[in-house]
Amino acid sequence: MINNKVSILIPVRNGEQFLEECLKSIIDQTYTDWELIVVNDHSTDGTEKILESYSKEDNRISYFNNKGKGIIDALKLAYSKSSGELITRMDADDIMMPNKIELMADKLQEKGKGFVAVGLVEYFAENGVGEGYFYYQEWLNKLTVSETNFEELYRECVVPSPSWMVWQTDFEKLGKFDSEIYPEDYELCFRMYSAGLKIAGIPEIIHRWRDYSTRTSRTDANYADNFFLPLKMKYFFQIHRDTNRPLVIWGAGKKAKEVAKHLIEINEEFDWATNNPNKIGKDIYGNILISDQEVFSIENPQILIAIRNKADANQIKKELDSKNLTPNSDYFFLS
Repeated sequence: MINNKVSILIPVRNGEQFLEECLKSIIDQTYTDWELIVVNDHSTDGTEKILESYSKEDNRISYFNNKGKGIIDALKLAYSKSSGELITRMDADDIMMPNKIELMADKLQEKGKGFVAVGLVEYFAENGVGEGYFYYQEWLNKLTVSETNFEELYRECVVPSPSWMVWQTDFEKLGKFDSEIYPEDYELCFRMYSAGLKIAGIPEIIHRWRDYSTRTSRTDANYADNFFLPLKMKYFFQIHRDTNRPLVIWGAGKKAKEVAKHLIEINEEFDWATNNPNKIGKDIYGNILISDQEVFSIENPQILIAIRNKADANQIKKELDSKNLTPNSDYFFLS
């Protein structure tokens, strides 16, 4: 099999603590035909000194200082300097397994254009991984093994930002990093799906994802919960909303109320269902809540499911699937 050059893109800001470990994991890759392009996003620690040292030692490594500000500008700059036929992103605080690039490149070379290669991830943390991150890891990996990531696109980011690879020509078609919308990794997932890319899953752990208290996804306001629902709704109405079908919200908790407020703000009519007997018949925001079983008497609805409880959500999915309803057409899990 002919090797294709891989461009590895890293945005970094104040990454001194973990950067060298990340860089060493890339240098030690079994696949050697790569270039690493790092963009230093106005770091005030020793990040640039580390990058300068490594770029002198290995001519496959180059770095640039961000002329803009933030991850999106850094990624745009990194991509503009790339020359690889295959594109992947890495985070400066994470670690690649030794065969990560080889497995991903081989998968795309085997599948051809029109695919995004995705591998299994493993969270790790000095004081142990929290329950929420462990659940996210298990959920992501289950989707990747079955190559069904896009079926649950509206729950959370289904293609982890440091663990995907695409052909450069496909990346151009889906719009590169040319979006100002955060969370940028999740928004890119929607564009991958919109562009018709298919998942090429690698059933091996290829990426170790570091969790710590000051990680960007924990501290940057661009990754707060209030950014996720508008992003989901933007793409739901852009890609999947069929205005000839009635719209239903399923759930009556905090998340469902957020969805209802959003729909009311855009003057979208909807029915609202719940399995909570204490809320059936109640008037919330001018809508009388119906029972969940009444949903199935509505002709050909599109159902937005906004329920945080995992066990309840799994039971609902089983019920919907038993009625031959289709994800990303008939129903959409939003949490």
